Amino acid sequence: MIIVAVNGETHRVTAGVTVAGLLAALQVPTEGVAVAVDAAVVPRTSWDRVVVDGDEIEVLCAVPGG
Repeated sequence: MIIVAVNGETHRVTAGVTVAGLLAALQVPTEGVAVAVDAAVVPRTSWDRVVVDGDEIEVLCAVPGG
């Protein structure tokens, strides 16, 4: 198990989990979502990136309207 922060909350996750796997485990919808790991945006094409212990992840969801 590793520890990561997602939107400021600590989570214990399985070592080797990818960004996509983390979103699935947290039941985050994948449409209209942007992800940053350690302040660097991770393009959807790179969501197979493995999350490592201590990563700080921000998940931003688009909100319709304005």
